[in-house]
Amino acid sequence: MAQLLVKGGRPLTGELSMPAAKNSILPMMAAALLCETDSCFEQVPALRDVTTSLALLHQLGAKAQWSGGRVRICPAKQYGKAAPQKLVSSMRSSIFYLAPLLVKNHTVTLPKPGGCRLGARPIDLHLSGLAALGASVCEDANFVKCSISRPLVGTNFCLSFPSVGATETLVMAACSAKGTTTLCGCAKEPEIVDLANYLNRCGAQITGAGGSCITVQGGRPLTGCRYTPLPDRITAATVLCAAAACGGRILLENTRSGQLSALLQLLERAGCRVYSTFDTVLLESDGHLRAVSAQAGPYPQLATDAGPLLAAALLKASGQSTVTDTVFEARFACAEQFAKMGARVWVKGRSLQIAGVRQLEPAHLNAQDLRGGAALVVAALSARGESQIDGVCHIDRGYEDIAALFGALGAKLTRTP
Repeated sequence: MAQLLVKGGRPLTGELSMPAAKNSILPMMAAALLCETDSCFEQVPALRDVTTSLALLHQLGAKAQWSGGRVRICPAKQYGKAAPQKLVSSMRSSIFYLAPLLVKNHTVTLPKPGGCRLGARPIDLHLSGLAALGASVCEDANFVKCSISRPLVGTNFCLSFPSVGATETLVMAACSAKGTTTLCGCAKEPEIVDLANYLNRCGAQITGAGGSCITVQGGRPLTGCRYTPLPDRITAATVLCAAAACGGRILLENTRSGQLSALLQLLERAGCRVYSTFDTVLLESDGHLRAVSAQAGPYPQLATDAGPLLAAALLKASGQSTVTDTVFEARFACAEQFAKMGARVWVKGRSLQIAGVRQLEPAHLNAQDLRGGAALVVAALSARGESQIDGVCHIDRGYEDIAALFGALGAKLTRTP
């Protein structure tokens, strides 16, 4: 099993350009199946979830490949009606194939998607929305089956929670429905806007993305296109939190600073100096932070994925910090690993309480989920001495090469074997 060796205690200095966002490219790869011709996506990192998606596309009958940061997807006329369980169960984003396969095949059987264990992650909004559009839906403990005897029909549907995944699923389905669909209570994340922009480039007519109500004029033919997804704001958050904790000076390019506003404000309150333009962020830190309290939730709040990263940066902050997550009840499974380093942390409900310590000690750590694993890297970078991190396969789902990412800033990380 792969392991990361992290020699902490070094400031981070340098410049980085952000890759395409994981949370944009994954639903786009599924949405490409709605098109009649090829789609090509640029600046795509070779994440484990991307390679899993490519394998899934191949298994379903589409031609797809990644080469030099470019993903090309050649859709087929029809796809396999049952997605392979091993691939689907390895990532949460498998759910995005539900709507395209339903539209193309008129029936689809999908194993329940896997991914990080962050607590309850129901797909009821995906299913109830598809049912409102005219699909017949049934599920058991392990599988979901959807079918249609006639084309989907536009409708009005209100989401009871602003679920990013459900919003994206229903936007994809609505593009193929006859007539107008109005979705209310939608999530507002930038990656939803990105998906809508891609589909509009392909010929869809979607308005309101980024707001609580999205309108889709369905039934328009879709033609694939060349598209560059948004820069990855969570990769940016990972680097920013590490630099805040370790000290140093970093410049992030190809970064939408406005989408990081909540995090940047918190880092400034903690004592960092932040300078930004539309597509760059410069952060300076002396590594001595002040405690802050933060709440992660739906956009434009602090991203739930950034909660553990910020918590890792605050482990040595002066005073007591609190980071609360309103989306997932088990977001802070990394707390036990933080404690191995001498951090004073405890979980209370959905909050992580942090009493800052002067120094973190190296430890043998185990990543249990994607962002919690990245948070362990942030903590290890700010500790003195060498830490070992197991469970790197979780981190690989969202970072092409996290050792190289931080190595470009002067950090000492080694991946073995």
